[in-house]
Amino acid sequence: MKKTIFDLQQMKAAGRPITMITAYDYPTAKLVEQAGVDTILVGDSLGMVVLGYESTVPVTMADMLHHTKPVRRGAPQTFVIADLPYLSYATPDLALENAGRLIQEGGADAVKLEGGQNYAERVQILTEAGVPVVGHIGLTPQTAAQLGGFKVQGRDLAGSLRLLDDARSLQEAGAILIVLEAIPSPLAALITASLSVPTIGIGAGSSCDGQVLVLHDLLGLFRRFVPKFVKQYASLNTEIITAVQTYCHDVQNRTFPTENHSFGMDPSVLEAILKHQPEFIT
Repeated sequence: MKKTIFDLQQMKAAGRPITMITAYDYPTAKLVEQAGVDTILVGDSLGMVVLGYESTVPVTMADMLHHTKPVRRGAPQTFVIADLPYLSYATPDLALENAGRLIQEGGADAVKLEGGQNYAERVQILTEAGVPVVGHIGLTPQTAAQLGGFKVQGRDLAGSLRLLDDARSLQEAGAILIVLEAIPSPLAALITASLSVPTIGIGAGSSCDGQVLVLHDLLGLFRRFVPKFVKQYASLNTEIITAVQTYCHDVQNRTFPTENHSFGMDPSVLEAILKHQPEFIT
């Protein structure tokens, strides 16, 4: 049965961890749903693991809608969250327009945006308009350049206090979940304990109310770099390369296709063809 916002909040209250994974197309969304994940994130991480960009910044609303729609079709019984891409929520009006599109056109159940206190107003406006919003603080990939690159956030006193304030501000504005990315585990535990809404960790330790990973990282498909917080549960990169190499070998050596992979025809039809086209007879 499809999880609701209430179900996710009840899971926090009961101490049952929430599972979240990314998906970007119909077949993977279908497989993830069959695996029993609680929530799917159509992340702008697709820019790096699907579209081949160096960061998430080039991802557009057209990209997000294009990928959210098939995920919704592939996982109709799973709570789907779609990322608002870079600059798509730069103003309250833009935030409302683009969040509405991800819900109405894309079929998402909620949207996610990056930022803390500075974006609490956006969260409140969206919430009041009936759009469920997931917050995202700590390492925020869309603005990683301002943070000094892809590195852990909140290691000093000022940074820790700012993240605590960010989390509380987002909750007060109406956020239904808050993603904590690349922050020290003890700090993530404090933030989680201070909130009534669930936290979802990625590189934030085991005290969060749930965890999220990029599917391509989990499956060992994306090998350009592997963050410290990723656990690879498979090595599909190697398996796919081996499978394609074996296919090429079989084709080159004419061991594929065999009769088992081919279609025959009535010998009398073939005989009639040859009578009409004698040049084929050797």
